[in-house]
Formats: sequence, C-alpha cells, structure tokens
Amino acid sequence: MSASRRSGTTDELGPDEPERAGAVGPDGSDLLAALLDGMDAALCAFDAGGVVTHWNREAERILGWTAAEAVGRHGFAGWAVRPADAEEVEGRLMSAMEAPGRQVHEFALLTKDGGRVLVRTQSAAVRGPDGKPAGVYCAFSEVHAQIDLERSIALSEALFEDASWGVVLVDADLRPAVVNAHAARALGIGRTSALGRPLGELLAQGVEELESALTHVLAEGAPPAPAEIWVSVRTPEGDQRRCWRCGFVRLASPLAEEPVPLGVAWLFQDVTEGKQGEQEAALLRFRTNQLHRAARAAAECEDPGEAATVHLDFALAGFADHALIDRVAGGAVADGAAEGPVRLVRVAATPSGAPGPSLLTGQAGLPVRYGQGHPALQCVERTGSVRASVGAVAAEKAREWALARQWPEDAVHALCAVLRSRGRTLGVVTFLRGSGRSQFERVDAVYAEDVAVRIAAALDLAKVVGR
Repeated sequence: MSASRRSGTTDELGPDEPERAGAVGPDGSDLLAALLDGMDAALCAFDAGGVVTHWNREAERILGWTAAEAVGRHGFAGWAVRPADAEEVEGRLMSAMEAPGRQVHEFALLTKDGGRVLVRTQSAAVRGPDGKPAGVYCAFSEVHAQIDLERSIALSEALFEDASWGVVLVDADLRPAVVNAHAARALGIGRTSALGRPLGELLAQGVEELESALTHVLAEGAPPAPAEIWVSVRTPEGDQRRCWRCGFVRLASPLAEEPVPLGVAWLFQDVTEGKQGEQEAALLRFRTNQLHRAARAAAECEDPGEAATVHLDFALAGFADHALIDRVAGGAVADGAAEGPVRLVRVAATPSGAPGPSLLTGQAGLPVRYGQGHPALQCVERTGSVRASVGAVAAEKAREWALARQWPEDAVHALCAVLRSRGRTLGVVTFLRGSGRSQFERVDAVYAEDVAVRIAAALDLAKVVGR
C-alpha cells in the first residue's frame, strides 16, 4: 500500500516535469571538477593504492600532462618523476595517510617535454566514510612562486613592523587603511587611531598637495621620482612643520581580470633636518654674496653716505621690504655718556611708493617722533638688536600699529640693529617686513648686525669728511 502510494505520488509529477534532484543544478562530480579546475594551486589526489584519481588544470599548466593522461596512473613513476626518485617521492606522498595534519615536502617533478620543475607540496590524508584513510590529496606549486609569495608576505610584515620609514596604505577614498609604527609616530597618533580618518584631521597644512599626489597615483600610476612635501602635523604640543620625502605605489588586486585599484602605498621619510640645513646653507651663501657685492659697490662711491645706502639696498634683497637709517641727533654717543633721552634723526629710507634705491633724506635737524619704548630707542639703549611683531590682529589694527611707530603702513615685523663704530653708538638701522613674510628670527638678526657694521663705518666716515 505504501509502495503504491509512493508510486502514485511519482506519477502525479507528470512525464514532462523534472525530478527534484535534477532541478537543483549540477551534480556533485560536476561541482567538484569545477572547483578543482578553478583553483590557483595545482592539485592531484591518490587512492589508497597510489593511483591518481584527480588532476586539475593548474597541475596540467605546470607539468604539461593533461588530466586524461594523468588520471589512472599508479603514482608518478615513469612519467612525472625520474625512476631513481620514484620510490622516495611515492613514499613521502603516501606517508601522509598515516600522519596527522599536513606534510610539506620539496622534490623535482618531470614535465611532459622532459624538463624538471622543483615543487613544494602539501599533502594530507583523505578519510573515508568510516574515518579510515582512503587516499591522499597533494597540492603543489613551483618553489620559486611559493618563495615569491613568502617573500611578499615577509616584506609586507617587515614594512609594517620594523621599517625605519613611514608606510601608510591609503584606500581609494584617501583614508589610511594600514599604518606602520614609524608612520604612527610621525603623525603623532596611535596606529589604530589613524585608520579611516581623513588626512585633514591628521595634517594642518600640506593636505591638498598630498591628496593631489595620491589622486594622481590612483589615476595614472606611480610618479618617476620621490616627491618632497612640506606638511604641518597636528600634535598635542601644537602644529609641527615637517618635510617628508614621499614615494607612492599604486596597488591593484592580483585576483581580478582587469586591474582594480585597492589604494596607494605611501612611503615617506622625514628629511626636515636635512632640508633645513640645505636652506640655511643656501641662505648663508646668498647673504655672504650680497655682503661681498655690496662692499665692492660701496667702495666705488665717492660719498660715504651713498655707500651706506648701497649697503642698505643690497641687504634688502630677499630679506625685508623696507629699511630705515636713523642717526643719533647731535652726533655719536659713547657708552654711558648720553644726557637725557636719545633722539634719532632720519637720514635714509627706502622709497614708500615705486621700488627704487634708498634715498638720503637730508633732514639733518628734524628728529623722528618716536614714542617712549619704541624699538629703535630700545635698540640704542641696549646697544643690541631688537625684534618686534604686530602679532595676530586685524588688518586695521596692524596698520595703526605701524603708523604709530612711524613706519610704512604695511609693516608687521621689524628688526632694529644698532649702528656702532669706534666704540660709539651712531644710530639704528631698521628692517621691516610685510604680512607676506615671516617674522624675523635670530639668524636674521645676525645678518642685520653684519650689515649694520658696514653702514656704521660708512656713516662714521661721512662725519669725519664732513659729508
């Protein structure tokens, strides 16, 4: 009865309807064949007697033997290994049936055309339904390909652990995906804290240039040479300006048929100290050349006063926007010999309008209206250089600051150097910079003092000869 019902149930499907098993898709053997042929590693399998039962396309590619030629053969003897090596190779492979886990071996196989290929194999037992060994599967690849893979992995791990330069993997959205220890220290942040954050949150300046370079690499590939990029890194102590020598490599997936960009490998090294040293050396060479040229030009001036303005004009190049020479009213002042407040008289200044050489003002008897505490007066009192800056204020406030000190209205940074000759103070030379320049540093004061020595000598000579 039950058999009749099962038969009747089968009849109800109708002759034209597919059976349920066939409607699912390919059977197990077809699926297994597709999986084996799609593997990137060469694979073969042996039954308990050592007969080849499976042979995929990668094995055919490496050795040249097709599956039809390989399947059914007993071991590798006589076709895939030399007769002298056959017993040893078969013993190694079949020993995996009794060993736990996987076994790794290296030996030479023969190709169909008679060549030899050194391969690395991983073999393990295949268990039957009863749990007993029913055969062995063996996955193998050319040793050089395996070594290349291991080298790539070792290189990657070394770069992200022990490299002495920064390595950052940036994804296609220009966000850090992996950061090594050196890069994390350079960015002033933890390795995990930097992941997925926009570069603008890590860098205060230089972000646009860096992102432009990364975008170019994603689109066009790596540049032919490293690039030096100045950035400002956000740190708890404030922004730190650094120069990084950067190299870029575009990353593409090796598994895709067409190159798919995975991002950019950004490698950088901090070269700030070296670049600053180069800049300082170049600046020193330029300023030394300017002093030399000024001395030669001043030597040709008949008027010592004109020689003083020649020194002033040569000093301005690349150093300041304006310059003034003020002389102590009534003559030079010896140390400690001044009676009452010192007054300064303007004797030379750069033109306030169109650019041109500095001019002697000729206002010998009209003191400049400097207020108490003016940097130029402080310079005379201290017989040393004085620096002053307006600071971070609005443009109108900066203009008021400059005009109150009798300077051109666009001045925001000042450096006053005392004019000394024969142990006496002759006056002050003032260099002024606009908002487009940085404030004066100590190295600038040293240069200004060198210029002041030459100007003071010229002014002292002018007084002696009555000019």
